[in-house]
Amino acid sequence: MATNSHDSATEAQIAAALARCAAGERAALKVIYDIEAARMVGVARRMLRRQDLAEEAVQDAFMRIWRAARSFDPQRGGPRTWLYAILRNCALTILRDESRFTADEENAEDAAPIAESAMARLPEASALRRCLESLDAQRRTVVVLAYVHGLSHGELAGKLGVPLGTVKSWVRRSLISLQECMG
Repeated sequence: MATNSHDSATEAQIAAALARCAAGERAALKVIYDIEAARMVGVARRMLRRQDLAEEAVQDAFMRIWRAARSFDPQRGGPRTWLYAILRNCALTILRDESRFTADEENAEDAAPIAESAMARLPEASALRRCLESLDAQRRTVVVLAYVHGLSHGELAGKLGVPLGTVKSWVRRSLISLQECMG
């Protein structure tokens, strides 16, 4: 019986934190994280069978939770149900994206020439070309494949044979570098 009252109290705490997230209170997201993150990683790990992908799914889920907190409706279900539905969708997205391309030498070797071909089409005096050339080859390839050829982060991870988090980091850092260069 004590477990049920504890679960009810925790559900109420999460629901209250979601309402505060909806109002823009960042500390409320940490409350939810502290209560549920470890369990969410475990659930995601069972779905994805890899710790790095599980952690990525949980990170993505918390970003979505923050952005969508206003859409939580306690009349439609409990707060944990809502959190885990978001987590499930994030994990399924990762599974789908990771499986589009398999990591093999052919895919990884094809990536650089495809990116270089796109670069060659830019005018020699182009500021974008100059800034792209300032990136190391692998990061330039990731940016070009993502923004010219429309590959998702998961597709890039599979094509290049690197973890999804690495691809996301490369893209983010490369875009910051490009933004500074284009200044």
